[in-house]
Amino acid sequence: MQTVTLNNGVQMPILGFGVYQIPPEQTEQAVTEALAAGYRLLDTAAAYGNEEAVGRAIKASGLPREELFVTTKLWIQDAGEDNTRRAFERSLQRLDLDHVDLYLIHQPFGDYYSEWRAMQELHREGLSRAIGVANFHPDRLVDLIEHNEVTPAVDQIETHPFFQRTADQELMRERGVQLQSWGGFAEGRNNLFADPVLSQIGAAHGRSVAQVVLRWLVQRDVVAIPKSVRAERMAENIDVFDFRLTDDEMARIAAMDTGTSAFFDHRDPAMVSRLGTVRVD
Repeated sequence: MQTVTLNNGVQMPILGFGVYQIPPEQTEQAVTEALAAGYRLLDTAAAYGNEEAVGRAIKASGLPREELFVTTKLWIQDAGEDNTRRAFERSLQRLDLDHVDLYLIHQPFGDYYSEWRAMQELHREGLSRAIGVANFHPDRLVDLIEHNEVTPAVDQIETHPFFQRTADQELMRERGVQLQSWGGFAEGRNNLFADPVLSQIGAAHGRSVAQVVLRWLVQRDVVAIPKSVRAERMAENIDVFDFRLTDDEMARIAAMDTGTSAFFDHRDPAMVSRLGTVRVD
């Protein structure tokens, strides 16, 4: 598995398995099959409600802990240094682990400064090998970097062929932050899986549209976490390291960028208010 090196020297697989929107009752089996397929990066969150199932699959796998890279995330309601630590400890307990590899602030809302102070302590104590953020636009990311001790290792943001985030990635490179994609397939929006450009490129390599998208992300040095509950699709998604897109193919995909989200804008006041009212048990 190809890896990226985070700003603190930690190695992170460039391709992993995400469990967003997988129901808890299906998650253990899905993660078990993903691990069997070769995935070693697992991405969950307190807000997903399936950390316990991820933990059970990890334990049942028998894989050495050092072979795995486990990410989870802190939800908005747990602002404050004490609340953040308690939320982290609950996540560790649900995962049945003694540490995680990456802990992220899930949303750029609320008192994320107090959350970051607590996360810096968790990092210093070795409870999280790296810490980072999710859904932070460049202005908030730079603000966080310039007024705190630890620069986020990762910013996990919506990134796919219709919303490519190239300027954001360049800023992150300058600041030492790794771009990680969520929604790499745009959840099939804009008819992604039948897109003629992606389909033509896939046909040229004997590959699926999904494999083309993941290969495009890998070649951009973007960490991806595709999700599936089908073992054959998991195997297909991880099989992207034995071909390469040409410069022309990369340029054709670059031309697909609309510059706008396929889902929602994290700077939309109505969405900020809506997310801020969501509570996680």
